[in-house]
Amino acid sequence: MNFRQPLAIALGAALLASNAVAQDSDTLSKIKASGTIQIGSRDSSIPFSYKLGSASEPIGFSNDICLKIVDAVKAKLGLPNLRVQYTTLTSTNRIPLMQNGTVDLDCATTTNSVARQQQVDFAPSHFVTNITVAVKKSSGIQSLADLGGKPVATVTGSTSIQLLRSYRKTENIDVQEVSGKDTADAFLLLASGRAVAYVLDDVQLAGLIATAPNPAEYTILKDVVLRQEPYGIMLRKNDPQFKALVDQTVSGLMKSGDMAQLYAKWFTSPIPPSNVNLNFPMSDAVREAFQNPNNKGV
Repeated sequence: MNFRQPLAIALGAALLASNAVAQDSDTLSKIKASGTIQIGSRDSSIPFSYKLGSASEPIGFSNDICLKIVDAVKAKLGLPNLRVQYTTLTSTNRIPLMQNGTVDLDCATTTNSVARQQQVDFAPSHFVTNITVAVKKSSGIQSLADLGGKPVATVTGSTSIQLLRSYRKTENIDVQEVSGKDTADAFLLLASGRAVAYVLDDVQLAGLIATAPNPAEYTILKDVVLRQEPYGIMLRKNDPQFKALVDQTVSGLMKSGDMAQLYAKWFTSPIPPSNVNLNFPMSDAVREAFQNPNNKGV
């Protein structure tokens, strides 16, 4: 056998493998071939991505941003009839389903962290939140120190769990973790008395409380901030063409003032299903993110 033949075969196999990887990471080609863009959503992340009753498609601030990205993809690919397919994600499956191609964009409340940037990419941050604590007013709890020996609710797979564990270790406090599969499930732990507190992002806590049957029963500990975290639309790594389109779209919304209008629509105006107004004015951190778009992780 010619000694060059095995080398040629090996080089050919390597080239095929390289092409396969390139195709796997080329989201725009994937979308064009299927005629569908896959969006990851949530059931109850008010007001970012949530469903109304049995509705199949979500609504919300993050969802509106992603629909603007969809419009940009339609224009880029010349596909005016591009279909949008939604998949409901959780904190534990969102990264695997992004990596394996099930979803092309995660449009909800994913924190842009340095650790996650090793696995996925992020668009410029569209929100900045504070990780804090919600309690029932009747509990008498006023600080993290008051949680010693008590059950505290978190969401499985969230950064809140890591921050709570870090606080436990640093302050040597015995906090019992009880986890919900999503934000609504964890809120039920607090509402039902199975937990005395709920550690989560302040804006999501505000949304859950505002839409609860008895919002006056709850309060957010305003002076407690475990960390400030940016939210970003999540997409696959190593896909510069798609990322450039996403970044350009999100940054364009910020610079044009359209993002501020979307913010007002979802945070300082009545929202479905019960026309509750979250009364959550734009913070300095969010205003800075809109003025200087970036995807820095924490």
